[in-house]
Amino acid sequence: MKARVAASVVLALTVAFGTAGCGLIAPQATTKHYDASDGVSGSVGTIDVRNAIIVTDASGGTVGSLVVTLVNTGSTAQRVAVTAGDKSTDPAYVTVDAGQTKKVGTEPKSTSGNVFFSPFSTLPGSLFPVYFQYGDQTGVQLQVPVLDGALPEYGDLVPPTALPTATPTAVPTPGETSTPVPTETAAP
Repeated sequence: MKARVAASVVLALTVAFGTAGCGLIAPQATTKHYDASDGVSGSVGTIDVRNAIIVTDASGGTVGSLVVTLVNTGSTAQRVAVTAGDKSTDPAYVTVDAGQTKKVGTEPKSTSGNVFFSPFSTLPGSLFPVYFQYGDQTGVQLQVPVLDGALPEYGDLVPPTALPTATPTAVPTPGETSTPVPTETAAP
């Protein structure tokens, strides 16, 4: 009788582990973080950079507009510097209040709330390095995808071919491929 009970327990455990074994050691897809959209994400200290893309016009655009959501998870406002990846240009500054979310680039024809790269010759489908940093935090460089207005979702985000006149522009130096234009506050 004891042998029969022991055999039943062993059989039940074998069936239980056998049917659950495939999920016991397999990686769970729901625990892996990924960017569910076309953009890329990263973090700098208490600033989360979410779904960053650059939108340009399809005809060899001269202006690239950064579209990104910045989330400040900290308790103090932060002034985030956004620079082309080679960091040789003057940064554009975006201030994100404590505990707030700041969307950048959602109205490309506006004279404020945008970060433009001009001149911009990177073609749609390519990646463009963008560097995010604030204070004394170590920055993060993201390879941001360049898109155009071919998809309806991005049609309203295509920047103008000429920058809005009320926006101060940085003068490019020879050999420079792109220059972010500060729109939130002037560079110090």
